[in-house]
Amino acid sequence: MQISIIIPAHNEEAYLSQCLDSFVHQTHKPNELIIVDDNSGDATYDIALQYAKKFDWIKVIQRKSLDEHIPGKKVVDTFNFGLEHTSEYDLIGKFDADLILPNNYFEFMLNHFQSNWKLGMCGGLLYIEKEDTWVYENIADRNHIRGPIKLYFKGCFEKIGGLRPGIGWDTVDILLAKYHGFETLTDPSLEVKHLRPTGHGYSNKGYQAKGEALYKMRYGIVLTKIAALKMAWQAKSLKLYFQTVWGYLKAFFQGSTPFVSAEEGKFIRSYRWKGILSKLT
Repeated sequence: MQISIIIPAHNEEAYLSQCLDSFVHQTHKPNELIIVDDNSGDATYDIALQYAKKFDWIKVIQRKSLDEHIPGKKVVDTFNFGLEHTSEYDLIGKFDADLILPNNYFEFMLNHFQSNWKLGMCGGLLYIEKEDTWVYENIADRNHIRGPIKLYFKGCFEKIGGLRPGIGWDTVDILLAKYHGFETLTDPSLEVKHLRPTGHGYSNKGYQAKGEALYKMRYGIVLTKIAALKMAWQAKSLKLYFQTVWGYLKAFFQGSTPFVSAEEGKFIRSYRWKGILSKLT
């Protein structure tokens, strides 16, 4: 199976070398690694270029975009730019530039996909450093494949229509995969070091975008409030709850275009309610 990985990168000079070293030392290397430098103002491009000169399976391209930080959309747009430059692949991955992968990461990924042809998406688990110890980044269930380490089977990726440009893209993709009959899997033995914790630099506008994403996924107001409470509890911020709900209501009154169809939305609500009820019984 041919593996193609895309890394969107913007001002990642502090982390990129460690990340690329972990790719270089894989027991099973990707067939292709494309680093997309998205308008960086630091040495990101130069660092990526050094690796591209040493390894013929590593490529670096540049994308010019606005300097405005648009959570979710900017990274997906950069990924899609890289997607236009890929070769033939069976597995396509969107990875962040602030990761250190265990050396056997792609060896294990390949084994999972080859042993289960219903598997549409797979990933390891993210760990962050706290007091000189690496601990699980506890902002999502352990069975949720996180956005920085997404690896898709091509058939699944095409069936879900690729990635949605906005916050929530890394949740709606899993829900749509399940809607189309694919399975998803996290491998707890693959502990990925996340050098920069998730949510770094989030603004109030970014949190409101989470609510907008829930609207676009057709959660409905009740599920949105439950999701907002969970996020607020994890972040220990009641303000986040109100920002998320406000983002949902704003999208509702503005008539924002949903990410999914009415039928897909019905499946998503049913799937979420089943998950909630299973935890209560």
